[in-house]
Amino acid sequence: MADSTRNGPQGGILQYMMGNKLEAAMWLSRIFTIYCSILFIFPFMGLYEAANFYQRALLANALTSALRLHQRLPHFQLSRAFLNQALLEDSCHYLLFSLIFVNSYPVTMSIFPVFLFSLLHATAYTKKILDILGSGSLAFLRTMLDKISANQQNILKFIACNEIFLMPATVFMLLSGQGSLLQPFIYYRFLALRYSSHRNPYCRTLFSELKLLLEHLIMKPVCPGFLRNMCLNCISFVSRLAPTAN
Repeated sequence: MADSTRNGPQGGILQYMMGNKLEAAMWLSRIFTIYCSILFIFPFMGLYEAANFYQRALLANALTSALRLHQRLPHFQLSRAFLNQALLEDSCHYLLFSLIFVNSYPVTMSIFPVFLFSLLHATAYTKKILDILGSGSLAFLRTMLDKISANQQNILKFIACNEIFLMPATVFMLLSGQGSLLQPFIYYRFLALRYSSHRNPYCRTLFSELKLLLEHLIMKPVCPGFLRNMCLNCISFVSRLAPTAN
């Protein structure tokens, strides 16, 4: 009884994590993704190690996405209907995202969505852990988590912006010899899935906002005619590539 009281908070955390092992595993993999992402963005251990942390972050994110997909669709079926259902899930999108970039040349822009999604999704679970420790425990961490939650919409918009601009980045990587021939085509499929996402409309919303902003800028009298026509052609081309959002 005395040991139970003395180890109450720690025992409570362990009991809580063992009560839902899948959620606990996803939380741990997200924490590891955050850790590896930070060590890639800030290469304290050198550029070679930073490249290794880039791969580890994407592999950890792939694990998290696979676990989340299993949680959403626990009964696997080798059928077209199951595959179509899986492609509607955001976790499937980011499993594909990780596989696209895990063996490619390290690109900082590609690590931000992985890092920020892990940060957002780990926040709620971390708050529950802190609640078990006590309402007044680690106040500085609670404040930081509250700020992350308060800025969730801005973070999701920033992630969507990264998703969009990674499309031309994959083309530039191919032209510079740092990407594969298939990467832009596979990434286009990923971006189409994000555009059609039912649970996360930010990619679709940001595409619309960027289109309106560009149209507003090129319709100003100071904009040269050739530039206006080029931008209108680009807008028309991108609009034709956009999937129909149901």
